[in-house]
Amino acid sequence: MQPSDIEISQQAAMKRIADVASALGLPERLVEPFGFYKAKIDFEAMPELYDRPDGKLVLVTAISPTPAGEGKSTTTVGLGDALNRIGRKTIVCLREPSLGPVFGMKGGAAGGGYAQVVPMEDINLHFTGDFAAIALAHNLLAALIDNHIHQGNALGIDPRQVTWRRVMDMNDRALRQIVVGLGGKVNGQTREDGFDIVVASEVMAIFCLSRSLMDLRERLGNIVIGNGFDGRQITARDLKAHGAMTVLLKQAIKPNLVQTLENTPAFVHGGPFANIAHGCNSVIATRLALKLGEYVVTEAGFGADLGAEKFIDIKCRKSGLRPAVCVVVATMRALKYHGGVEVAQVAQENLAALEAGLVNLERHVDNVAQHYGLPCVVSINRFTHDTEDELALVQSRMAARGVKVVLAEHWAHGGAGAGVLAQEVVRLAEGGSSGMRFVYEDDDPLWEKMRKIATRIYGAADIAAARRVRAQIDDLQARGYGHYPVCVAKTQYSFSTDAAQRGAPSGHVVTIREVRLAAGAEFLVMICDDIMTMPGLPKDPCATRIDIGVDGRVTGLF
Repeated sequence: MQPSDIEISQQAAMKRIADVASALGLPERLVEPFGFYKAKIDFEAMPELYDRPDGKLVLVTAISPTPAGEGKSTTTVGLGDALNRIGRKTIVCLREPSLGPVFGMKGGAAGGGYAQVVPMEDINLHFTGDFAAIALAHNLLAALIDNHIHQGNALGIDPRQVTWRRVMDMNDRALRQIVVGLGGKVNGQTREDGFDIVVASEVMAIFCLSRSLMDLRERLGNIVIGNGFDGRQITARDLKAHGAMTVLLKQAIKPNLVQTLENTPAFVHGGPFANIAHGCNSVIATRLALKLGEYVVTEAGFGADLGAEKFIDIKCRKSGLRPAVCVVVATMRALKYHGGVEVAQVAQENLAALEAGLVNLERHVDNVAQHYGLPCVVSINRFTHDTEDELALVQSRMAARGVKVVLAEHWAHGGAGAGVLAQEVVRLAEGGSSGMRFVYEDDDPLWEKMRKIATRIYGAADIAAARRVRAQIDDLQARGYGHYPVCVAKTQYSFSTDAAQRGAPSGHVVTIREVRLAAGAEFLVMICDDIMTMPGLPKDPCATRIDIGVDGRVTGLF
């Protein structure tokens, strides 16, 4: 029986992080160690680095997630190890885990089995304090807003139109909607407020999309916190908050360097969710990795309808990054689940269910190839109960689309188990067939951008919104934000906005419930149906199984 993920990580033979950095060609003066096995990289202290040519960027995405599991982060790590094994200098770029899922439903989020980034415990639990810094910067602005109103409100902020909520990095449904200022005259004006999880914060998005410390400062100043009594938009710059916010983030903005179990360098930096935010690691970390490696393997959150779409339409549009190839991850188990089989039966061969569930994979592959313009390969995370007939069926259906299917066993065998996948990625990346394109154009109106995402990517018939929401969108268009990309917040479990609809539903209507302006991040968030920006804990949270022994070792963390 294979050891648990945390047991494997605790047995890892890690290199000193200074040695990992040295192997990348980073001078010692740029490396700021956090203990022996983690470091911050002072990327701005070596501007000549950015004169180097870029390596090739590999994007890892997946089918719509299921309770049966897919293994996207594991594939990202295993592929990075495999590419190094075949002689390609490769770096992995991942997002930092949020404590919400770690203590909630998912548990650890640093890969799994023998394809992990380490030290796994540190990465999952606080890491280098980036999320704490983001929360502090966000909540500093919230405190300055209420203080300004309390101290005379010289800017004329309308307390009824403050849109800047508070954040914390934990699932807590009780804080979604609250009232603040209930302590009388000296404790601030009473008004409605609420909490989002840190990964949904605009500060997180700005953090991940900024190119430099000064770009970060400029974007923070552009945050719109609400409206004045005269209808004027009030910004963080108006409150003179952006300088102090930047100071809180000056260390966090430096990318975090760690390693995989096979000592492949890994930048783990930033961590927005792809169902409620843009779902990609930081532009700074990705750009730095591309200057240091021949290949960079990165992931985008959840399925190719969410994370990959936002990777293309937001991250690539804003940064100039261009993937050379895309890997779409699936499992036989998950495909059978999409075909109607419940989790308890997904280990059994069921070709009829597999055939029915393949429509989910097909739509994701079609989106990647046709709408994003990227060559792709399907990577099947292999389980021992997968059968040859199941594999033959998947290969046949993908062959009709000109897409190769490979089996990967990196969970059990590390980089050695992803060698075939690595070879196919190199073949596609060096074939030069990538012609990345966006789903919509910059000058499309906001409503049309949302409609194109819904109809082209989700298979929807149309979009809809209440009159009040449509008026907000029209107002934002009129105020000059029409050129911004759209960041859709919706369930990750379905192409529709109904999490129960498996497979590839078509003809549905995507209803926009709420619109949020993220002027610093430079996109509009369209919140659809019942998706929440502050998740809740499940009935049996992972936190109840996490513990520590007398020897100081953590247990139960995945």
